[in-house]
Amino acid sequence: MPDQAPQADEYSVASIYAEMLARAPENDMRPRLEPMQLAMEVLGDPQRSAPVIHVGGTNGKTSTARMIEAGLLAHDLRVGRYSSPHMGKVTERIAVDGKPVSDETFVRVWDEIRPSIGLVDAQLSARGEKPLTLFELLTVLAFAVFADAPVDVMVLEVGLGGSWDATNVADSAVQVIGPISLDHTAMLGETVEEIAQEKAGTIKPGGFLISAAQEPAAAQVLLEAAQAAQVPFRFAGVEFGVESRLPGVGGQQVTVQGLVGRYPELQLPLLGAHQAENFALAVAALEAFIGGGQQELNIENLRTACEHIVSPGRLETLRSAPAIIVDAAHNPAGIEASAAAVQESYGVSKLVLIIGILQEKDAAAMLQVIFDSYGDLASEVCFTESTSPRAIPAAELAELALDAGFREDQIHTTEQLDEAIAWSVARIDDEELSETGGILITGSITLVGEARALFGAVDTGIPDPEAFDPGIPDLDVPGPGGRGEDS
Repeated sequence: MPDQAPQADEYSVASIYAEMLARAPENDMRPRLEPMQLAMEVLGDPQRSAPVIHVGGTNGKTSTARMIEAGLLAHDLRVGRYSSPHMGKVTERIAVDGKPVSDETFVRVWDEIRPSIGLVDAQLSARGEKPLTLFELLTVLAFAVFADAPVDVMVLEVGLGGSWDATNVADSAVQVIGPISLDHTAMLGETVEEIAQEKAGTIKPGGFLISAAQEPAAAQVLLEAAQAAQVPFRFAGVEFGVESRLPGVGGQQVTVQGLVGRYPELQLPLLGAHQAENFALAVAALEAFIGGGQQELNIENLRTACEHIVSPGRLETLRSAPAIIVDAAHNPAGIEASAAAVQESYGVSKLVLIIGILQEKDAAAMLQVIFDSYGDLASEVCFTESTSPRAIPAAELAELALDAGFREDQIHTTEQLDEAIAWSVARIDDEELSETGGILITGSITLVGEARALFGAVDTGIPDPEAFDPGIPDLDVPGPGGRGEDS
């Protein structure tokens, strides 16, 4: 921690975030809620300033939260969305009315709550506990920003787990739980059932559970938690779901059977069956929140919502000819869903993979899924590293890839992402596949975020054609509705 805090007029988003980073890091989440409860009490309970839709699960949280946000905005509600992690700038995590909080508001609200943060840290120190962590601080700041706005509803994405996640200090009106699979097993449990127990901690009296289709063991855990809390519960594939989908250029046409209504032929500007399932989850959550699960949504509002849905870094095309695609799949289930969507939606004859993975992930399992899912389509792979200190060295990933079945002559390594992109583009150009070849950057959100930054992409999903040119002539940059999920 700095010896002396900066004066208020010296604050900037960068300096505030640097101060936060000096605390426990992003991956050092602690199984505790008392510090958050204390912070909320000191600040006057900002988590109660608006009703909450709480979005948990293993994969799809960010995309689902953004879909819910778009639906609420289309119903003329003011929305605060909190999601994590960010890809480019920390303000992306705290959105008001669909846009990242302004630098001015971020700094001003932090200035206002900073004395209270100091009081909380002092009380924690007196108890022999660690000060508020990075994630706890950002969550506190989000609640303060939303209360300051003020917003009509908060959409909160769980950071990790559920029961003791910092966001769980709020009591939600609707609890949304996406597909549960193995991830963060060292912290959440080694079986799907154990992980479901942790994620079920967001289910509370007065809520309404909307769940994706789950493995039987996970579904039973959620069902029992909902019954214990005496809340209504609805599961995809039983009470609601995707009735049909038709993949197209830049997205797909989806018909959803909701809790109450049927919503035909909606144009979802995201790719993949998993995004259609996320959308059905979002529609059911909107029905549960707006009409208590008893009232059909206005389909024109849903059409308007679809026009504004974006999910940066989720099967997003940053360049074409050859296509350079980024996808933030960061666990085996996410990789499998992404691979199916790439092969369904991109007409590429050859795919070069650029992969970087963080240390807390099951890299061996991820690489095995990549090898099994892409087959001969991905004949070459480049392992690289993000600038995160948690990044697995590229050479170590290459060794794991050999165990997964990749041949040594398929593998290239470089520590620099820009070099990885240039090498991959050259591999496509060497075979004269600029029109039919593609490059996929995946494996971790940090790597995808850095790739987006190289291409000048912002939170809206619009890349800057002048930001980065790895030797690709005549770039054709897609708009925000072009091709282009967890956290």
